[in-house]
Amino acid sequence: MSLDINTKKAKKNAFRISKERGIGASRIRVPGGYLHADVLGMVQDIAKEYGNGYIHLTTRQGFEIEGIHLEDMDAINEKLQPIIDLVETNQDPSIKGYPASGTRNISACIGNNVCPFANYNTANLARRIDKEIFPNDLHFKVACTGCSNDCAKARMHDFGVIGQTMPQYDPTRCVSCKACIKGCQSLSVGALRMENYKIVRDAEKCIGCGVCVTKCPTRAWTRSKQKYYKLSIMGRTGKKNPRLGEDFLVWADEDSIVKIIKNTYDYVEKYISPNAPGRKEHIGYIIDRTGFELFKEYALKDVKLLPETKMHSNVYWSGIHFDNGNKN
Repeated sequence: MSLDINTKKAKKNAFRISKERGIGASRIRVPGGYLHADVLGMVQDIAKEYGNGYIHLTTRQGFEIEGIHLEDMDAINEKLQPIIDLVETNQDPSIKGYPASGTRNISACIGNNVCPFANYNTANLARRIDKEIFPNDLHFKVACTGCSNDCAKARMHDFGVIGQTMPQYDPTRCVSCKACIKGCQSLSVGALRMENYKIVRDAEKCIGCGVCVTKCPTRAWTRSKQKYYKLSIMGRTGKKNPRLGEDFLVWADEDSIVKIIKNTYDYVEKYISPNAPGRKEHIGYIIDRTGFELFKEYALKDVKLLPETKMHSNVYWSGIHFDNGNKN
Protein backbone atom coordinates (compact mmCIF):
# COMPACT_ATOMS: atom_id res chain seq x y z
CA MET A 1 0.00 0.00 0.00
CA SER A 2 1.45 3.36 -0.93
CA LEU A 3 1.98 6.14 1.55
CA ASP A 4 -0.57 8.32 -0.25
CA ILE A 5 -3.29 5.68 0.12
CA ASN A 6 -2.32 5.13 3.74
CA THR A 7 -2.64 8.85 4.42
CA LYS A 8 -6.14 8.99 2.95
CA LYS A 9 -7.17 5.93 4.89
CA ALA A 10 -5.69 7.35 8.09
CA LYS A 11 -7.73 10.54 7.80
CA LYS A 12 -10.87 8.54 7.08
CA ASN A 13 -10.22 6.36 10.15
CA ALA A 14 -9.80 9.47 12.36
CA PHE A 15 -6.01 9.24 12.62
CA ARG A 16 -4.19 12.54 12.82
CA ILE A 17 -1.42 13.08 10.29
CA SER A 18 1.71 14.50 11.91
CA LYS A 19 4.49 16.66 10.51
CA GLU A 20 6.71 13.55 10.31
CA ARG A 21 6.25 11.53 7.13
CA GLY A 22 4.47 8.21 7.73
CA ILE A 23 3.78 8.99 11.40
CA GLY A 24 0.43 9.97 12.91
CA ALA A 25 -1.68 9.80 16.04
CA SER A 26 -4.59 7.53 16.86
CA ARG A 27 -7.60 9.52 18.03
CA ILE A 28 -9.95 8.00 20.61
CA ARG A 29 -13.36 9.56 21.27
CA VAL A 30 -14.76 9.71 24.79
CA PRO A 31 -18.21 11.35 24.69
CA GLY A 32 -18.59 13.61 27.69
CA GLY A 33 -15.07 12.80 28.85
CA TYR A 34 -16.53 10.11 31.14
CA LEU A 35 -15.10 6.61 30.96
CA HIS A 36 -14.37 3.44 32.88
CA ALA A 37 -10.84 3.25 34.29
CA ASP A 38 -10.19 0.04 32.30
CA VAL A 39 -9.99 2.18 29.16
CA LEU A 40 -6.86 3.87 30.47
CA GLY A 41 -5.00 0.56 30.56
CA MET A 42 -6.05 -0.25 27.00
CA VAL A 43 -4.86 3.14 25.77
CA GLN A 44 -1.57 2.62 27.58
CA ASP A 45 -1.06 -0.77 25.92
CA ILE A 46 -1.54 0.68 22.41
CA ALA A 47 0.78 3.60 23.19
CA LYS A 48 3.56 1.29 24.33
CA GLU A 49 3.15 -1.34 21.61
CA TYR A 50 2.52 0.90 18.58
CA GLY A 51 3.28 4.47 19.62
CA ASN A 52 6.16 6.34 21.18
CA GLY A 53 4.82 5.92 24.71
CA TYR A 54 3.18 9.35 24.86
CA ILE A 55 -0.52 10.27 24.95
CA HIS A 56 -2.08 13.68 24.37
CA LEU A 57 -5.20 14.49 26.39
CA THR A 58 -7.04 16.61 23.85
CA THR A 59 -9.00 19.79 24.44
CA ARG A 60 -12.10 17.79 23.43
CA GLN A 61 -11.59 15.22 26.23
CA GLY A 62 -10.35 12.42 24.01
CA PHE A 63 -6.98 10.72 23.63
CA GLU A 64 -4.38 10.95 20.91
CA ILE A 65 -1.81 8.15 20.97
CA GLU A 66 1.33 9.70 19.53
CA GLY A 67 4.04 8.23 17.31
CA ILE A 68 1.81 5.82 15.38
CA HIS A 69 3.23 4.32 12.17
CA LEU A 70 0.47 4.54 9.57
CA GLU A 71 1.38 1.09 8.27
CA ASP A 72 0.08 -0.29 11.61
CA MET A 73 -3.42 1.20 11.22
CA ASP A 74 -5.25 -2.08 10.70
CA ALA A 75 -3.65 -3.67 13.76
CA ILE A 76 -4.38 -0.57 15.85
CA ASN A 77 -7.99 -0.50 14.70
CA GLU A 78 -8.35 -4.05 16.03
CA LYS A 79 -6.94 -2.87 19.36
CA LEU A 80 -9.29 0.11 19.40
CA GLN A 81 -12.42 -1.99 19.10
CA PRO A 82 -12.62 -3.06 22.79
CA ILE A 83 -12.20 0.60 23.76
CA ILE A 84 -14.99 1.65 21.40
CA ASP A 85 -17.23 -1.06 22.85
CA LEU A 86 -16.48 -0.08 26.46
CA VAL A 87 -16.88 3.66 25.89
CA GLU A 88 -20.08 2.92 23.92
CA THR A 89 -19.36 5.18 20.99
CA ASN A 90 -21.53 4.55 17.97
CA GLN A 91 -20.17 3.15 14.71
CA ASP A 92 -20.62 0.54 11.97
CA PRO A 93 -19.95 -2.82 13.72
CA SER A 94 -18.56 -4.28 10.50
CA ILE A 95 -15.67 -1.79 10.57
CA LYS A 96 -12.87 -1.92 13.11
CA GLY A 97 -11.75 1.40 14.54
CA TYR A 98 -13.45 4.67 13.68
CA PRO A 99 -15.18 4.81 10.28
CA ALA A 100 -15.42 8.59 9.90
CA SER A 101 -13.19 11.61 10.22
CA GLY A 102 -15.59 14.47 10.82
CA THR A 103 -17.83 15.05 13.82
CA ARG A 104 -15.66 15.76 16.84
CA ASN A 105 -15.87 14.22 20.28
CA ILE A 106 -18.88 15.56 22.19
CA SER A 107 -17.31 17.33 25.16
CA ALA A 108 -18.94 18.02 28.52
CA CYS A 109 -18.39 19.23 32.06
CA ILE A 110 -18.70 16.64 34.86
CA GLY A 111 -22.44 17.33 35.21
CA ASN A 112 -24.61 16.16 38.08
CA ASN A 113 -22.64 12.95 38.45
CA VAL A 114 -20.53 15.07 40.80
CA CYS A 115 -21.25 18.80 40.61
CA PRO A 116 -23.98 20.22 42.94
CA PHE A 117 -24.63 23.10 40.51
CA ALA A 118 -25.27 20.96 37.41
CA ASN A 119 -28.88 20.56 36.33
CA TYR A 120 -28.51 17.33 34.34
CA ASN A 121 -26.31 14.33 33.54
CA THR A 122 -24.03 15.75 30.88
CA ALA A 123 -22.24 12.47 30.15
CA ASN A 124 -25.51 10.71 29.35
CA LEU A 125 -26.58 13.46 26.96
CA ALA A 126 -23.14 13.52 25.32
CA ARG A 127 -23.37 9.77 24.68
CA ARG A 128 -26.90 10.13 23.29
CA ILE A 129 -25.82 12.86 20.88
CA ASP A 130 -22.78 10.81 19.86
CA LYS A 131 -24.96 7.83 18.99
CA GLU A 132 -27.38 10.04 17.04
CA ILE A 133 -24.85 11.85 14.85
CA PHE A 134 -21.82 9.57 14.49
CA PRO A 135 -20.33 8.32 12.20
CA ASN A 136 -20.18 11.36 9.96
CA ASP A 137 -17.53 13.11 7.93
CA LEU A 138 -18.96 16.60 8.38
CA HIS A 139 -17.25 18.94 10.82
CA PHE A 140 -19.52 19.58 13.84
CA LYS A 141 -18.54 20.55 17.38
CA VAL A 142 -20.95 20.06 20.28
CA ALA A 143 -20.50 20.65 24.01
CA CYS A 144 -22.77 19.96 26.99
CA THR A 145 -22.52 21.99 30.18
CA GLY A 146 -24.55 21.43 33.32
CA CYS A 147 -25.44 25.00 34.20
CA SER A 148 -24.93 28.62 33.28
CA ASN A 149 -21.41 28.61 34.75
CA ASP A 150 -20.52 26.99 31.40
CA CYS A 151 -17.40 25.16 32.56
CA ALA A 152 -17.43 23.26 29.25
CA LYS A 153 -17.16 26.51 27.23
CA ALA A 154 -20.32 25.52 25.34
CA ARG A 155 -20.63 28.95 23.73
CA MET A 156 -17.46 28.29 21.72
CA HIS A 157 -19.10 25.43 19.80
CA ASP A 158 -21.46 25.00 16.88
CA PHE A 159 -24.00 23.74 19.40
CA GLY A 160 -23.75 24.42 23.12
CA VAL A 161 -26.26 22.70 25.40
CA ILE A 162 -26.57 24.56 28.72
CA GLY A 163 -28.54 22.98 31.55
CA GLN A 164 -31.44 24.87 33.13
CA THR A 165 -33.99 24.20 35.83
CA MET A 166 -37.37 25.81 36.46
CA PRO A 167 -36.95 26.31 40.23
CA GLN A 168 -39.91 25.11 42.28
CA TYR A 169 -40.81 27.07 45.42
CA ASP A 170 -42.59 25.59 48.45
CA PRO A 171 -43.55 28.51 50.74
CA THR A 172 -44.40 26.15 53.59
CA ARG A 173 -40.71 25.23 53.89
CA CYS A 174 -39.44 28.80 53.55
CA VAL A 175 -38.11 30.51 56.72
CA SER A 176 -37.47 33.87 55.01
CA CYS A 177 -33.73 33.67 55.60
CA LYS A 178 -33.04 35.30 52.21
CA ALA A 179 -30.13 32.95 51.46
CA CYS A 180 -31.55 32.34 47.99
CA ILE A 181 -31.92 36.09 47.33
CA LYS A 182 -28.34 36.78 48.39
CA GLY A 183 -27.08 33.87 46.31
CA CYS A 184 -28.98 34.99 43.21
CA GLN A 185 -27.70 38.56 43.62
CA SER A 186 -24.05 37.60 44.10
CA LEU A 187 -23.78 34.57 41.81
CA SER A 188 -26.50 35.06 39.21
CA VAL A 189 -28.85 37.73 37.85
CA GLY A 190 -30.86 38.92 40.87
CA ALA A 191 -34.17 37.39 39.85
CA LEU A 192 -35.52 36.91 43.40
CA ARG A 193 -37.08 39.36 45.85
CA MET A 194 -38.97 39.22 49.15
CA GLU A 195 -42.67 40.13 49.35
CA ASN A 196 -44.76 39.59 52.48
CA TYR A 197 -42.07 37.28 53.92
CA LYS A 198 -42.17 35.04 50.87
CA ILE A 199 -39.89 34.81 47.87
CA VAL A 200 -41.01 35.98 44.46
CA ARG A 201 -39.16 34.87 41.32
CA ASP A 202 -39.05 37.12 38.28
CA ALA A 203 -39.75 34.53 35.59
CA GLU A 204 -38.65 36.84 32.76
CA LYS A 205 -35.30 37.53 34.41
CA CYS A 206 -34.55 34.03 35.76
CA ILE A 207 -31.97 32.11 33.72
CA GLY A 208 -32.69 28.75 35.36
CA CYS A 209 -29.20 28.38 36.85
CA GLY A 210 -30.36 26.69 40.08
CA VAL A 211 -28.33 28.80 42.50
CA CYS A 212 -31.43 29.29 44.64
CA VAL A 213 -31.72 25.53 45.00
CA THR A 214 -28.11 25.13 46.14
CA LYS A 215 -28.34 28.01 48.64
CA CYS A 216 -31.66 27.16 50.32
CA PRO A 217 -31.05 25.47 53.71
CA THR A 218 -34.61 24.13 54.05
CA ARG A 219 -35.24 22.83 50.53
CA ALA A 220 -37.95 25.39 49.92
CA TRP A 221 -36.40 25.60 46.44
CA THR A 222 -36.03 22.40 44.41
CA ARG A 223 -35.21 21.60 40.80
CA SER A 224 -38.05 20.92 38.40
CA LYS A 225 -38.70 17.31 37.38
CA GLN A 226 -38.72 18.44 33.74
CA LYS A 227 -35.19 18.93 32.45
CA TYR A 228 -34.68 22.16 30.55
CA TYR A 229 -31.87 23.33 28.32
CA LYS A 230 -30.63 26.46 26.64
CA LEU A 231 -29.30 25.92 23.12
CA SER A 232 -26.49 28.25 22.06
CA ILE A 233 -25.55 28.07 18.41
CA MET A 234 -22.64 28.80 16.08
CA GLY A 235 -19.87 29.75 18.46
CA ARG A 236 -16.42 29.14 17.04
CA THR A 237 -12.75 29.93 17.18
CA GLY A 238 -10.68 29.89 14.01
CA LYS A 239 -8.74 32.17 11.71
CA LYS A 240 -11.28 34.51 10.14
CA ASN A 241 -14.13 35.38 12.48
CA PRO A 242 -14.04 33.90 16.01
CA ARG A 243 -17.20 34.53 18.00
CA LEU A 244 -19.30 33.34 20.92
CA GLY A 245 -22.48 31.41 20.30
CA GLU A 246 -25.84 33.11 20.77
CA ASP A 247 -28.99 31.72 22.35
CA PHE A 248 -31.44 30.13 19.92
CA LEU A 249 -33.72 28.26 22.34
CA VAL A 250 -34.37 28.79 26.04
CA TRP A 251 -36.32 26.36 28.24
CA ALA A 252 -36.09 23.67 25.57
CA ASP A 253 -36.31 19.91 26.02
CA GLU A 254 -33.64 17.34 25.20
CA ASP A 255 -35.48 15.69 22.30
CA SER A 256 -35.90 19.00 20.46
CA ILE A 257 -32.23 19.86 20.81
CA VAL A 258 -31.04 16.47 19.58
CA LYS A 259 -33.43 16.70 16.60
CA ILE A 260 -32.18 20.18 15.70
CA ILE A 261 -28.57 19.00 15.72
CA LYS A 262 -29.45 16.02 13.51
CA ASN A 263 -31.46 18.22 11.12
CA THR A 264 -28.48 20.53 10.72
CA TYR A 265 -26.52 17.71 9.07
CA ASP A 266 -29.08 17.74 6.23
CA TYR A 267 -28.69 21.51 5.94
CA VAL A 268 -24.89 21.31 5.78
CA GLU A 269 -24.96 18.41 3.30
CA LYS A 270 -27.05 20.63 1.01
CA TYR A 271 -25.23 23.94 1.37
CA ILE A 272 -21.62 23.26 2.34
CA SER A 273 -19.18 24.96 -0.01
CA PRO A 274 -18.05 22.59 -2.78
CA ASN A 275 -14.59 24.05 -2.27
CA ALA A 276 -14.45 23.29 1.47
CA PRO A 277 -11.22 21.31 2.05
CA GLY A 278 -11.96 17.90 3.53
CA ARG A 279 -15.66 18.84 3.78
CA LYS A 280 -14.79 21.08 6.71
CA GLU A 281 -16.60 24.39 6.95
CA HIS A 282 -17.91 26.05 10.09
CA ILE A 283 -21.70 25.89 10.05
CA GLY A 284 -21.80 29.57 10.94
CA TYR A 285 -20.10 30.47 7.68
CA ILE A 286 -22.75 28.53 5.79
CA ILE A 287 -25.50 30.37 7.68
CA ASP A 288 -23.82 33.69 6.91
CA ARG A 289 -23.92 32.74 3.23
CA THR A 290 -27.45 31.29 2.98
CA GLY A 291 -29.23 33.31 5.65
CA PHE A 292 -30.52 32.40 9.09
CA GLU A 293 -34.10 31.78 7.94
CA LEU A 294 -33.03 28.94 5.66
CA PHE A 295 -31.00 27.33 8.44
CA LYS A 296 -33.98 27.63 10.79
CA GLU A 297 -36.25 25.99 8.20
CA TYR A 298 -34.01 22.92 8.15
CA ALA A 299 -33.21 22.92 11.88
CA LEU A 300 -36.83 23.00 13.04
CA LYS A 301 -38.15 20.34 10.67
CA ASP A 302 -40.44 17.95 12.63
CA VAL A 303 -39.36 19.56 15.92
CA LYS A 304 -42.10 19.91 18.55
CA LEU A 305 -41.06 22.51 21.08
CA LEU A 306 -42.45 22.65 24.60
CA PRO A 307 -45.12 25.32 25.20
CA GLU A 308 -42.73 27.12 27.56
CA THR A 309 -39.80 27.10 25.13
CA LYS A 310 -38.71 30.54 23.97
CA MET A 311 -37.16 30.75 20.51
CA HIS A 312 -35.14 33.66 19.19
CA SER A 313 -36.64 34.30 15.76
CA ASN A 314 -33.49 36.03 14.57
CA VAL A 315 -29.98 35.43 15.83
CA TYR A 316 -27.19 37.92 15.27
CA TRP A 317 -23.52 37.28 15.91
CA SER A 318 -20.69 39.71 16.41
CA GLY A 319 -17.05 38.82 16.92
CA ILE A 320 -13.63 39.72 15.60
CA HIS A 321 -13.36 39.91 11.80
CA PHE A 322 -9.83 39.15 10.70
CA ASP A 323 -11.06 38.35 7.18
CA ASN A 324 -11.93 41.98 6.37
CA GLY A 325 -9.16 43.68 8.32
CA ASN A 326 -11.46 44.77 11.16
CA LYS A 327 -10.03 43.47 14.44
CA ASN A 328 -12.49 45.33 16.68
